[in-house]
Amino acid sequence: MFLSSLSVSNFRKHINASFQFSEGLNYIVGQNSVGKTSVLEAIHYLCSTKSLFAKDSEVVSFNADNFTVEGMFRNKNVNKVRVYFSILENKKYFILNGKQINKSSEIIGKFPFVTLTPDDHKITLGTPSDRRKFFDSVFSQANKTYLDYLIDYNKILKHRAVILTQLSERKTPSLLDELDSWTENLVDKGSQIIKYRKKFLEDFNSYLLNSYIEIMGEKEIPSIRYQTISNEKVFDEKTVLKKLINENQHQEIIRNTNLFGPHRDDFVFEINGINLKKFGSQGQNKTFQISLKFAEFFYLKEFNEETPIFLLDDVFGELDSFRSKKVSEYLQKVGQAFITLTDLSNMSFLSKSNSDLIINLN
Repeated sequence: MFLSSLSVSNFRKHINASFQFSEGLNYIVGQNSVGKTSVLEAIHYLCSTKSLFAKDSEVVSFNADNFTVEGMFRNKNVNKVRVYFSILENKKYFILNGKQINKSSEIIGKFPFVTLTPDDHKITLGTPSDRRKFFDSVFSQANKTYLDYLIDYNKILKHRAVILTQLSERKTPSLLDELDSWTENLVDKGSQIIKYRKKFLEDFNSYLLNSYIEIMGEKEIPSIRYQTISNEKVFDEKTVLKKLINENQHQEIIRNTNLFGPHRDDFVFEINGINLKKFGSQGQNKTFQISLKFAEFFYLKEFNEETPIFLLDDVFGELDSFRSKKVSEYLQKVGQAFITLTDLSNMSFLSKSNSDLIINLN
């Protein structure tokens, strides 16, 4: 799959702009504040219905009340996508081949994509929720069932939290019965999510290892360990989760929150068996972050049987010359990629082919 064209109107600094893309690497070059990242953001809308990092209303150009993004994806078929947002209506429309799509879950995974931005430092250095967000995004693109479980689970958490709050104010038999019902739902969906994560991670670790070796060689061995409700590799997730919740129901009511489930889990990153967050250098963290994204790319490519689009924003500015050269060479092995750069003249390390395209923004 590749994106052949893009047009935007009233989209940040791009009042009216159109682009034609290469099936290979597309270098988007320009000084700061000319709208390089906005091009990636527009592509992100087409693939996910959402911005990379902003509310829809914040994307609209000054003195405008709407924005439009249109693109053409090509593989075996041609798919025309249009995203339109109106401030006056406070509504966003996603149109695929002339048909309005009302749920973003119908789009996730259809046009697989991978992003690599400076903000990705949070994956290795941030909170458990940052790591869960990353892996949930990867697994949701790879498996629609997992996405459905995740959507249902998040709804259950919200409903159950409301009941816990009500119980902290007054305990009644009807509320306790309702809590039991939501607990059963949480245990059912939560245990399924844990099982999926374990299975996905078994596969994903091999992709991470291959990507890390491409960049750093074999002197360091990366791995990811799933930290969940039990450290045992084989156990009945449903039984353990239900037992924990039932034993701590009183604490949950006092604290008005769901204390146990996959929403509390973490993914521990290690190099040669040593905890990356606690003991890893800045260079090791950056290499791990980049390797995660390349692993995501090749993982989605195999499991979706569709080549993702790779979006890289200002990545080379944070790397030393050795890592920059390795990443550039590795990019030649992916499909279509969009890479923002501030200056091509100082990028002698870049590995470029005749099919690559340079797009200059002024």
